[in-house]
Amino acid sequence: QVQLVESGGGLVQAGGSLRLSCAASGRSFTIYALGWFRQAPGKEREFVATSNGSGSMTYYADSVKGRFTISRDNAKNTVYLQMNSLKPEDTAVYYCATVLRSKWNSGTASKDRTYDYWGQGTQVTVSS
Repeated sequence: QVQLVESGGGLVQAGGSLRLSCAASGRSFTIYALGWFRQAPGKEREFVATSNGSGSMTYYADSVKGRFTISRDNAKNTVYLQMNSLKPEDTAVYYCATVLRSKWNSGTASKDRTYDYWGQGTQVTVSS
């Protein structure tokens, strides 16, 4: 069992930056791949970014590519999402999720059904 706790959300003006954190408890962190998803009001949850167990492979949604960066500190059991050049359309609840790295691959990494454990979410609001 893995527990995930997100933090770092808040209110920011367009063009600003935020860094989200997701702290994991449980088994060895390196055996898990991590993903970030988001859900805006009235919309379905969508993929944002993902990283394999070591952090050597990352994938991003086209909408955030070049602006967001996923990284992980395995010594701290924490994954980060650095968000720069934020836009009002980035407003959403952001969730981190994890799955055993053996179940993660490039073909399914962007699918929320791939992930077994989810955090409670953190709100990000970008004002125009």
